Amino acid sequence: MIITLILLGRLLEARARWRTSDAIRKLMDLRPQTARVVRQGQEIDIPVEQVQVGDILRVRAGEKIPVDGVIQEGSSAIDESMVSGESIPVEKGPHGRVIGATLNKTGTFTFEATGVGSETMLARIVQMVQEAQGSRAPIQTTADRIAAVFVPVVFGISLLTFFIWFYVGPDLATALLNTVAVLIIACPCAMGLATPTAIMVGTGRGAEFGILIKGGEILESAHSLTSIILDKTGTLTTGKPVVTDIIAAKGENEDTLLQYAATAEKGSEHPLGEAICSEARKKSLEPLALQGFEAQPGHGVAAHVAQSNLLLGNKRLMNTQGVDPGELETHATRLEGEGKTVIYLAIDSRPAGLIAVSDTLKPDAGQAVEEMTGLDLDVALVSGDNERTARAIAEEVGITQVMAEVLPEEKAAWIKELQTGRQIVGMVGDGINDAPALAQADIGIAIGSGADIAKESADITLMSAGLSAIPRAIRLSRRTMSVIRQNLFWAFAYNILLIPVAALGLLNPLGGPMLAAAAMAFSSVSVVSNSLRLKKFT
Repeated sequence: MIITLILLGRLLEARARWRTSDAIRKLMDLRPQTARVVRQGQEIDIPVEQVQVGDILRVRAGEKIPVDGVIQEGSSAIDESMVSGESIPVEKGPHGRVIGATLNKTGTFTFEATGVGSETMLARIVQMVQEAQGSRAPIQTTADRIAAVFVPVVFGISLLTFFIWFYVGPDLATALLNTVAVLIIACPCAMGLATPTAIMVGTGRGAEFGILIKGGEILESAHSLTSIILDKTGTLTTGKPVVTDIIAAKGENEDTLLQYAATAEKGSEHPLGEAICSEARKKSLEPLALQGFEAQPGHGVAAHVAQSNLLLGNKRLMNTQGVDPGELETHATRLEGEGKTVIYLAIDSRPAGLIAVSDTLKPDAGQAVEEMTGLDLDVALVSGDNERTARAIAEEVGITQVMAEVLPEEKAAWIKELQTGRQIVGMVGDGINDAPALAQADIGIAIGSGADIAKESADITLMSAGLSAIPRAIRLSRRTMSVIRQNLFWAFAYNILLIPVAALGLLNPLGGPMLAAAAMAFSSVSVVSNSLRLKKFT
């Protein structure tokens, strides 16, 4: 009977734990089985495992994209909700990146495979979730230490129970039954399950929302954050600014200035550089000869364009290079007051003009900031942009604490200063310049649309470009920790309450060890079932 009850408990526990891995199975099931490859002008269907980097594949409307790649011909609206959590399809055209296992909703297109097998985004997501689910949270170490003391104490209680009942009880059988009942009911299975099951369900549920958490330690730490630092460009804003104003100094031509700037920014991945190049393409301005280029992190660029030395960047760059903006300063002040980012141009050390670029806030930015404030978090904005522009953006979303005109290392230094004041800081960013700050923060949160180095430096990656996932990740962490505490409380309370009952022989008239086996099995199942409540987290 004891063996039957314990096996039944194990069966129920295994079934419940199997459900904790639903997230992994759902992700694995998203993978298509075949791919349509174009080889020697012919389209052939092959197993997706045989697709190689560089292959050209065709995807029709309604089909899943088999591997990661870059569109060559055609366009479509693609449902990327499986990685971003966003239900609205994303329009993609030539040179647009596509993700394996996402759904092609409308058009037909061909694309070149760039990531196959374990190198696809889906495979990396599955690996991250598996690693997170198998990791240990610090609170689990504490529970293990308690269990390490608890087990020998229980053995001592069981021996004491045996000797007392042996000398004062009616017979040897009673002493053995009560001793076995103590040992069975004190089995610390529930303690061992309390943390890992909650971590598995919590990280899995996060993955379903496009929140990739690197480990149990991260999930635990996120619940105690006191401050959230938001980068501006690409994080709080869309990161896709447009050129709004071009102001040329006396004797300069606006189109020439734009052409010079686009030449220097050719190939740039920075949103401001992309905006300049996009505006030049609209005006059919071809890039000039670029003889030299040097990036000035946090300042701008220096380049040699069409036999001239060009400086392109913020006011700090002009100051360090000894260029006086002169009358352009008045225009810059006005544009910055409108919340626009102003880029100064200097040709051969003389002020040549300004290019004003405006970025738009992400649709959910205001609501996300409000939710984070509601979670008792101090929200601040940090930006390499000028003070006026940064404050205009911050005011629009309700952020009062702003640090502007900072270099990448200054962002990290500011976070370190906050940590010295016993703040637990989360940093949200998307660019290469955010990597030092993401690494310095207690919890680094990277926007999935950002640079790879930012994601590598972060502890949590948000597959969606939106900000609503940030408060959701923190709420998930807090809910998970609450469930873990509940699990540990009931696991210990169960033992503390029932060990004396078993030792006093109060279970013996009701079935002794059999009842203890049933109670022990029930405690394990209840802990796992409590963890499964996280699957309903929204």
